[in-house]
Amino acid sequence: MDDKAQEQEYYLMWKTRGPIRRLIYPLEGLISDAAWGGVLLMICTAIALYLANSEWAHDYHEFLNAPVDVGLGNSHLVLDVHHFINDALMAIFFFVVGLEIKREVLVGELSKVREATLPAVAALGGMIAPALLFLALNFNAEGRHGWGIPMATDIAFSLGILSLLGRRVPLSAKVFLTAFAIVDDIGASLVIAFFYTESISWTMLGLAGIFFGLLAFCNFTGIRRSAPYIILSILLWFCFLKSGVHPTIAGVLAALTIPARPRLQSDEFLISTRMLLNRIEEKREEEEDVLKNKEKHSLISDVELASRLTQTPIKRFENALHHWLTFFIMPVFALANAGIALDGDIVSKLTHNVTIGVMLGLLLGKQIGVTLFCWIAVKLGWAQLPRNVSWGMLYGLSWLGGIGFTMSLFITNLAFGRESIHRDDAKLGILVASAIAGIGGCIVVSLFLPEKAEETNADVETDSEL
Repeated sequence: MDDKAQEQEYYLMWKTRGPIRRLIYPLEGLISDAAWGGVLLMICTAIALYLANSEWAHDYHEFLNAPVDVGLGNSHLVLDVHHFINDALMAIFFFVVGLEIKREVLVGELSKVREATLPAVAALGGMIAPALLFLALNFNAEGRHGWGIPMATDIAFSLGILSLLGRRVPLSAKVFLTAFAIVDDIGASLVIAFFYTESISWTMLGLAGIFFGLLAFCNFTGIRRSAPYIILSILLWFCFLKSGVHPTIAGVLAALTIPARPRLQSDEFLISTRMLLNRIEEKREEEEDVLKNKEKHSLISDVELASRLTQTPIKRFENALHHWLTFFIMPVFALANAGIALDGDIVSKLTHNVTIGVMLGLLLGKQIGVTLFCWIAVKLGWAQLPRNVSWGMLYGLSWLGGIGFTMSLFITNLAFGRESIHRDDAKLGILVASAIAGIGGCIVVSLFLPEKAEETNADVETDSEL
């Protein structure tokens, strides 16, 4: 056995040491798979639909209306369960969205104008065409306020569906869909901020500006500890909640202030840890118990500190929140918002202008807007198709862009109040359109996949699994 294989074997032995680790380790890859997050969302959606149409429907809605008292000392904030999920937990969702936006703008597909042009144009077309289709059917009706609903794309669901097709999907296709969905999230956040805000308290908005300035100051002065950012972000969220602007916008703004550069660069980390490990190696002949050897304990603590300083705060937050977002916040959001009462004439619900507008917007609007705008951008020489992505595959990706779900349900809550008769119509349109878009996109993309997996794609995925 060569040295590299021996090192790999020792690494796996260390990762699985102990009975609990041996039990958990095989499940970690399963849990990290984005597709399983989508499966959990579908399960929670089915549960919500069942509860809303069962003998427990009254209890289901009563629970969502139950008050939640969020207190800190003598200060108290009372929200019902539904608002707590949509205003507080979803602020964390938008915080992660903001982190992804910042990362993509700094080092991802949105960092270079040439590479960012096509997904940006795709997102623009994918927002304009659905909104126009919806307004064409609801312009003079009460439901016209829902024009922003079909503009959204659920990044988790769309990528989860794409991952079901395996390694034959080119990496460039996944990158394009990710960048397109992120730009779409930027657009949705702007729509929420500017068009779904009824009244504004300028005093609270001014306080929010102060806290945002303090967050930016923490970044400027090189503060890398998480605590100041968490405390100031909570205060920023509270000010937005009281200002009238939807508090989830605070999540995006707070994310933009999180530092994206490590305090210790990679070469500095290698030099420092190599020196520390050499000193630990020299101590091997001494007392093995770290608790009894203060110097060895200090050296190991320094290695831990060096590792932490090499990580970027933005990535640290993403890693800490990723599983909470995928396996708790989004499923809870689905449980609270996907419960639609299907009593009465289902056909009349499906043929209502709001329902049809949402379905046509997410299905036909996304396909037309994304494909047409991309075609114009390529023909004008503004952009070029991603490597190994054909026009047929891009058309399939435009289908997946029609999976609105989380963001569309969220905008529905803002567009239509709880007493609105159009709220359930819009949600029904979202669920039906998202299901059709997911199945249709999966079929269309599969028709244009190469017979063999792209080598670079396979290599990247293998590395990420390790």
